[in-house]
Amino acid sequence: QVQLAEFGGGLVQPGGSLRLSCTVSGRIFGIGDMAWYRQAPGKERELVASITDNGRTNYAEPVKGRSTISRDNAKKTMYLQMDNLRPEDTAAYVCYAAVLTSTIPGQYYARWGQGTQVTVSA
Repeated sequence: QVQLAEFGGGLVQPGGSLRLSCTVSGRIFGIGDMAWYRQAPGKERELVASITDNGRTNYAEPVKGRSTISRDNAKKTMYLQMDNLRPEDTAAYVCYAAVLTSTIPGQYYARWGQGTQVTVSA
């Protein structure tokens, strides 16, 4: 079974930092695009940042300049470094990955993690 496990969430003060990680496990042949989404209670889910299999990155405007997305393909792990956190960053952060689960070329499937909670409060 393919699973995505997120770690690194917690309670931080405004201006603080966190580093989130997402590790893919299971019988897979490769990982394509990956991304971090977030969802606060009563709010729509929104894309935070994405990274392609060859390392090209994209950031949503609210986190641009304060966050860095990266990946370690050997470890099957994606990271999100978040600095200068604000109360409005409070949300459940969810990992997304397109995974290759067979030898059929281009047969990728979307997989989601369970989420890790980030709370920014004084």
